[in-house]
Parts: sequence; C-alpha cells; structure tokens
Amino acid sequence: MNQRVRIKLKSYDHNLVDKSSEKIVKTVNAVKDDKVLVVGPIPLPTQKKIFTVNRSTFVNKKSREQFELSSYKRLLDIYGTTSKTIEALMKLELPSGVEVEIKVL
Repeated sequence: MNQRVRIKLKSYDHNLVDKSSEKIVKTVNAVKDDKVLVVGPIPLPTQKKIFTVNRSTFVNKKSREQFELSSYKRLLDIYGTTSKTIEALMKLELPSGVEVEIKVL
C-alpha cells in the first residue's frame, strides 16, 4: 500500500500546531516500520487579517483601534505508509483548536 499521505495542520495558536505536528511525527515513528519516511513539519506562510475599528461611535474619527488575527499552518508528508501507520494516525487525538486536512496521494 505504498502511498504518500499529506497532512495539513491549521490553527490560530502556533503552540497547538507545533505540538500536534510533533505528536504526529512521534506516532508515525513509534510504528517501527523502516520504510516509512516523515518529511516535515514544513512551516507554511502565516496569514494575517487586520481589522480596523473606530474607538468611538460618533466623534473622533481619527481615533481607531487595530486587531490582528493570525493563522499558522504546517505541512507533513509521510512516504511509504502502511496499514499500521494509517491506523495509528486514525487513533491519534489532537487538540480541539487544530484543523487537520489529510490527503492520500
């Protein structure tokens, strides 16, 4: 079943993304299969959304406040997966603030 699995992690907290990618790498390496190769985690560019809001509702147009929302992404490629590695990945529990996208190529 030699396939390539691409896992994309996305979160608003960089600590959660780093910990969950580290957890995925540890579980894949714990399967003890010599043919499995993990490439990553590769950091993808951070997307920043900036929101500008008036501080007051009616007067003081020049008084504004800015908020920033950053989304962090990591990419993991796993080559030579077997049924054991996929089964181990399915049993893995990740934090609730992390969005996981898995593609089998």
